[in-house]
Amino acid sequence: MHPGWLSNAYLVGDRPGGTGVFVDSGAPLEPLLQAVEAQKLTMTHLLVTHGHADHTAGNESLRRRFGLDLVERAGESFQAGALAIETLATPGHSADSLSFLIDGSACFSGDTLFAGSVGGSGSGYADLRRSIMDVLLALPPETRILPGHSEATSVGEEWQRNPFVRIWRGLDPEGDERCLLAGREARLVLWARDYDDGFKAWLRFADGGDQIVGGSRVERV
Repeated sequence: MHPGWLSNAYLVGDRPGGTGVFVDSGAPLEPLLQAVEAQKLTMTHLLVTHGHADHTAGNESLRRRFGLDLVERAGESFQAGALAIETLATPGHSADSLSFLIDGSACFSGDTLFAGSVGGSGSGYADLRRSIMDVLLALPPETRILPGHSEATSVGEEWQRNPFVRIWRGLDPEGDERCLLAGREARLVLWARDYDDGFKAWLRFADGGDQIVGGSRVERV
């Protein structure tokens, strides 16, 4: 995890002496490089959850060192050694957002779904909600969620406890506090803790449009 961005970079291997892949590169890479050497892995792919700099900062360094295939578009399942990798289109935070399901048991969710929070709806609220509710949380409840920032979680945990998901499921009520985003009036549907101990805000505007943004952008009235 990057100490400032709190962004994660991951290494997944199928076995010692076998094949490995990286997931994102926006964190200090030395621990991963040490693991490659210690486990004697042949690295084949770099899986990119989306193109933001805090997830791609080390891409070129890794590609030069290992000659990796870059995976940054949704497609069919593929194999990397004994690893079965499924690429899931999960737009909403950004139009290019992907999640990667490895061996049917670990899902790398990028900035779409976090432990106790969700990503900002940079490329569309409806897409973000669909990606979370219809794609990620449709996986088995025991599936591990390894997000682009901060701590790991599971499908079952987020289904039960994530405050955004609980409202989408109709379990908790929406808020009705008035607020402003860049001078535009909105209703604050939800004000919830984010992965960085800040806040994430779900807003609804008079035209019925919804947006999820960092709490620092919102003026509470």
